[in-house]
Amino acid sequence: MDIHQLEVFLAVIDAGSVTRAAEHVHLSPAAVSLQLQRLGSELHTELFVRPGRRLVPTLAASRLAERARSVVKQVHQMKHDFDNDISSDNRPFHFATGITSLVYQLGRPLRMLRKQFPTNEIRIFVGVTEDIVSGLVDSRFDLGLITLPISAEDLRIFPLFEEELLLLSPASKHVRGCHPGVFEPNNLKDLPFVLYPKRSNMRSIIDRFFLELGISPRVVMEAEDTEALKRLVEAGFGHSILPEHALTGKPRFFKTHRIAGHRLARKQALAMSCVDYPRKLTESVVRFLQSLPWGGEGLRPEK
Repeated sequence: MDIHQLEVFLAVIDAGSVTRAAEHVHLSPAAVSLQLQRLGSELHTELFVRPGRRLVPTLAASRLAERARSVVKQVHQMKHDFDNDISSDNRPFHFATGITSLVYQLGRPLRMLRKQFPTNEIRIFVGVTEDIVSGLVDSRFDLGLITLPISAEDLRIFPLFEEELLLLSPASKHVRGCHPGVFEPNNLKDLPFVLYPKRSNMRSIIDRFFLELGISPRVVMEAEDTEALKRLVEAGFGHSILPEHALTGKPRFFKTHRIAGHRLARKQALAMSCVDYPRKLTESVVRFLQSLPWGGEGLRPEK
């Protein structure tokens, strides 16, 4: 008896079919049947019976399956502990993030990350939270920086920081600095807005905020890119709501405001696929990024 026989046996138990199990373990149906015969002979018992065309495990097979799962899991864990070595991990590391976070928050952290892991190839994917979550679930990405909340149960979430969102209004002349004024909620009712698209997590956060205020915003335009929304506000097309960290820098033709009596923020988190044997490099990158100082005005570490 060897671990390979047990893996084939469990594949048949789970699939309920030699043919489907063969596809899963990349063997021919004849090879799978031979492995089952050898395992049954070695244990001096019958593992499966065929009433008609169905394949039914015997009581002995059910007992064996319970023990085999434990053994296979332990063997896989041992292989993982010895093979999953960061120093010899030469597979590309795929990190996914939104463009706003990349431009305004990740410059220094990514430089520090490359210094911390100089021998590892790090590849960056830029997209919206929805695409990042899909890529994590499909194992196309090792780690992602996403906006919460999300509904994917197959992910491990590591809260990172919270960032305030501010109201933008057009200005007739250059505005310097970032000293938000105060805007009364009732004054939002008839304003034109240029916002993120409906499918984005950021728009969901903003829509919930308006719902809490009892306001249905008049949305005249949508754009996925934060810089595009800023330019539309500056051009006088409407107001917007954007992350505070993206509003600093050179003089611009817009003013920023907080809503009186209400704080609007987005929560940023690291996310990775929830698997039995995670890549050690991914776990190390998570710990490293969590150790960085994400504090600052409007940018608060999550607890």
